[in-house]
Amino acid sequence: MGSFEGPGLTVLVGVTHDDTASRAARMADKLYDLRIFDASHASDELPADASRELAASDLGLPVLVVSQFTLYGETKKGRRPTWDAAAPRPVAEPLVDAVVARLRERGATVSTGIFGADMQVALTNDGPITVLLEISD
Repeated sequence: MGSFEGPGLTVLVGVTHDDTASRAARMADKLYDLRIFDASHASDELPADASRELAASDLGLPVLVVSQFTLYGETKKGRRPTWDAAAPRPVAEPLVDAVVARLRERGATVSTGIFGADMQVALTNDGPITVLLEISD
């Protein structure tokens, strides 16, 4: 089971029917390059002119990727969510794996959950940053 201590990214990845491997790679790049950290998260001394807006890729921070089909839960009607917008496992699992593979190609230390498992996920938000990223064609 995946984990890390200290600063990094916990990424909940949902896949829908029209997602592609190309979109998964772009998502990985976008989240790894998203400038949401400041210099206080650096493990090494940064130059005085270093940006205060840094990405996980700038700082070499770890990433925990968890597949999360419930991100595509539909709740507009009734009291029970539907999961129709979530891609089925044969489509979703390879695309979550593609996100992980691209992050690793970029040099990220990546931990994962277990696809489709009933997992207990715990995280501590350090600051007010929770972001929904969507990639379109």
